[in-house]
Amino acid sequence: MAKKTKTKLEKLADKLGYKPRLAWDVMTQADKKAAQKFAAEYMRFMAAAKTERLAVIEMVALAKRAGFKDLARSKTVGRVFSVFRNKTVAVFVPGQKPLTEGLRLVAGHIDCPRIDLKARPVFEDADLAWLKTQYYGGIKKFQWLARPLALHGVVITSSGKTVRVSFGEKDNEPVLTIPDLLPHLARKIQGEKKLSEAIEGERMNVLIGGLPLGDKETKERFKLHVLNVLHDKYGITESDFVSAEFQLVPAGGPREVGLDGSMIGAYGHDDRVCAYTGLRTVLEVKKPTYGALALGLDKEEIGSEGASSARSWMLHRLVADLLRLTGIEPSYDNVTRTMMNVRALSADVDAAVDPNYPEVHEKYNNARMGYGVCLTRHTGHGGKYGASEADAEFVGWLRGVWDKAGVVWQPAVMGKVDEGGGGTVAKFLAQLGMRVVDTGTPVLGMHSPFEVIHKADLYQVYRSFDAFLAAE
Repeated sequence: MAKKTKTKLEKLADKLGYKPRLAWDVMTQADKKAAQKFAAEYMRFMAAAKTERLAVIEMVALAKRAGFKDLARSKTVGRVFSVFRNKTVAVFVPGQKPLTEGLRLVAGHIDCPRIDLKARPVFEDADLAWLKTQYYGGIKKFQWLARPLALHGVVITSSGKTVRVSFGEKDNEPVLTIPDLLPHLARKIQGEKKLSEAIEGERMNVLIGGLPLGDKETKERFKLHVLNVLHDKYGITESDFVSAEFQLVPAGGPREVGLDGSMIGAYGHDDRVCAYTGLRTVLEVKKPTYGALALGLDKEEIGSEGASSARSWMLHRLVADLLRLTGIEPSYDNVTRTMMNVRALSADVDAAVDPNYPEVHEKYNNARMGYGVCLTRHTGHGGKYGASEADAEFVGWLRGVWDKAGVVWQPAVMGKVDEGGGGTVAKFLAQLGMRVVDTGTPVLGMHSPFEVIHKADLYQVYRSFDAFLAAE
């Protein structure tokens, strides 16, 4: 069939208009093969990085394999990594220009919505042993019921001993669960309530045991049995829960999604997908013009509160250390000058259009699965309250970098004006004077126990971060 010749008006429309591009349509066969390989590597990471502490361990292991050294043990700045409070990680490659002239920063977060345990979690009721919980981050509580859960955590005993706990991930291990109420009895207590009220946080108790220890005269013998199991397996006692961090997460690893295997379903894409991708690009960058820095931050899902979050002075300390090791006095002037010359990507996911719920999306400006990396110029909600908004100069520069590199990208916002909204670490980086914009992967089912991303988008995010770090 003869190829249709475009009319003058069609050529003009191509020149003047803008249409998002399906990444798979423009990717070469080599790109498609590379995307599949990168996706497999990412899935291996996600299978192990089930909490922020575990993500740090995996990211440091990748950095060490790539030849990076611990900044705390370095006398000069080379290819280095730094860990803060075991919950955040920074990976740095020096550039050709002095640090005071700026950095290229890719900042993702490695905490995810989950179920935490309370300080005194173990109790007994109805001849069963249970755990009291507190959910972390924005979740739909009903999604965490009636599913296999794994327990991960760390215990610091009063003697200072560190005990790591991981239970429920192996095929031969039992799992834990939060039982749901059967529909036969749920008509009033759940069915007649609003979705947000149907499951109460205090009812999200985890079933942990059903065997007694001792005889009928033994008090709380079902609780005693699980405490004894924990002591035999991990050497911990009930009081150790007070100085422990335990997290319940969906058991099992990521899976390919779709008959064609085009997507990846997993717990924690938001935002380990961007943190991992940022890490990989910094590990692979050779001799950038500007120093390249990747951050995996904590506490983003609860507003970046706390010492291991984007709001802490951790980044100031890191910049001061890097300046000192490059022979520059880490004065207030030099630290703030460096911060204000940073060009940063707040690497975080965005909501992909879900055709099952078109009423919450704005079809001209919402992200679509398979159309590449999202460029989200502003966050916030309603009248841009709580927003970080990138200036046009920075966005124009970034578009030029991506277009030159052949990156497939799409503009995005989080839902309709009065429906959607959200925040990222961008506003906290912007408060330091950085030029920053949100970019990342479109996700279906965000904040659910099984989020879905497209492999083509994952690869385009990787390419976009790579182009950003290499740009002059």
